[in-house]
Amino acid sequence: MKVLFLAHTDDGGSLGKAASEALGAAKALGGDLTVGLYGAEVQAAADSIAACGAGKFLGVAGAEFATARYGSDAAACVALAKAAGADLIVMPATSRASRVAAGVAQRLGAAIDTRLTGLALDGGKVVATRWFYRQRMVGKIERDARPWLVTVDTGCFEAVSAPGSASVEMLSVTPATRTQVTGIKSPAADAQTIRPEAKMLLVAGAGWGKSQPDGQKHLDEASQLILSLLAATQCSLGSSKSLVDQSGDGGALPFLTHMHQVGQTGSTPRHQKGLATCCHGEEPHVVGWRFIGERRAINLDASCGWAQGKADVLYVADAFAVVNKVVELLK
Repeated sequence: MKVLFLAHTDDGGSLGKAASEALGAAKALGGDLTVGLYGAEVQAAADSIAACGAGKFLGVAGAEFATARYGSDAAACVALAKAAGADLIVMPATSRASRVAAGVAQRLGAAIDTRLTGLALDGGKVVATRWFYRQRMVGKIERDARPWLVTVDTGCFEAVSAPGSASVEMLSVTPATRTQVTGIKSPAADAQTIRPEAKMLLVAGAGWGKSQPDGQKHLDEASQLILSLLAATQCSLGSSKSLVDQSGDGGALPFLTHMHQVGQTGSTPRHQKGLATCCHGEEPHVVGWRFIGERRAINLDASCGWAQGKADVLYVADAFAVVNKVVELLK
């Protein structure tokens, strides 16, 4: 079986964490492994995985492949896939790769499955695993169609780091594009609150927007405390649905959106540690914590849902006071 690991390089020409993990998924399948890279520069990325066991390194590089653009990325991927002649193509499920994966599969006449969380050999057959129905059901997929293109989620495979010196066979690709990249606009570092690569996830619950012991709501103080903790720890921010809905109605915390929502109707992030504040820990919310390594919670109610075996550690305390003290200590 011929396996192609196909990925783009990052801005600095290196290989990102998600791509390194996708390489781990491809390598674990055995077979004849080929590495295909595209971006502004690919040599540094190839050198970082030179000793991964691949029999061949292919590359497409140039200024036109520096930034994400459908026309150029799709052309590069198709050229690399055809040159490799692979039966199975493994790509990381990054936003850049996911944007072109379906189009690349169509041009190659390949079958495609995305966002896989498992990829292994079983009885000589490749078996893919992924979650369905908001991560409540897990399914296994087998396909006879070849080539078969798959994208794999981050946080599910061991990343590969095998530095050395790689000999990259460069392909000449001239993409027919009508789009010109004139620049990139991105928010300031302190304005970014969703950080998938952060080691810790902080989840704010509805308690932050409710009346406090003095009978008043302290929304400004709540916002300041949460943002201060984010700035001090560089953790990622999540929210319960109830607090997000309050924010959408003009109350609670204005910087929260439905993109922050964690739970049955939200995301299921993967972080090493998670801290829930002012959350009750009911089952729909805990679903979003399925892949969190260590779970902790702060709640004034010692009988809340987190105390029913859902949290590794429960702090029975006032989240306002605890977060304020933590921020003070971190400063």
